[in-house]
Amino acid sequence: MKKYLVLVVMLGLAVGAFAQSAKASGPVIAFEKKTHDFGQIVQGDKVEQVFKFTNTGNEPLIITNVQVTCGCTTPKGWPRDPIQPGGKGEITIAFNSAGKIGRQDKVVTIVSNASNSDDAKISFTTQVVEKKEQPQ
Repeated sequence: MKKYLVLVVMLGLAVGAFAQSAKASGPVIAFEKKTHDFGQIVQGDKVEQVFKFTNTGNEPLIITNVQVTCGCTTPKGWPRDPIQPGGKGEITIAFNSAGKIGRQDKVVTIVSNASNSDDAKISFTTQVVEKKEQPQ
């Protein structure tokens, strides 16, 4: 019985190691920072954040799209050419707070050939406050 248990444990470890190494192959997108907090901004303000990343995989990374959940959030730029292993890139995200009020949590999805594409999401938060009218 002990031999059977040892065999099952060893087989499980081998399968786990193989799955881990298989997942690590191909392009891998690794962000320096996946979230950003703009803090408090005034309604109507426009803010931007640059998210930097590295291809830590062993094949070229190709970003085909950057998807946002709202018209207030705009991907302003991302690399169109393949990023070679070890290469770096940036994705600039802009947020327009016009018509927004209160806490805003936005998620941006990076569509690519990365083997870790399930993890390829960046996000930001901010607190939008009403603009005070200036006395005349």
